[in-house]
Amino acid sequence: MMESLSNLPVWLIILLAVLALFDSVMKLIALWRAARNNHLTWFIFLAIFNTIGILPIVYLVLNKQKAFPEAD
Repeated sequence: MMESLSNLPVWLIILLAVLALFDSVMKLIALWRAARNNHLTWFIFLAIFNTIGILPIVYLVLNKQKAFPEAD
């Protein structure tokens, strides 16, 4: 496995690392907002499925106005 990674160009390894970091950040933000907004279904789907940042971005765009529920 390490031999095949050493054959990859440096720019590709950096690109993959940046994409992995982006995916992790988007997933954490979306999970946090889903938990704060009590969206259990969204939270479960975001936690289970790895969609390379697509599902977290969809959630954040669809629910951008409701970042925090109002206190009663």
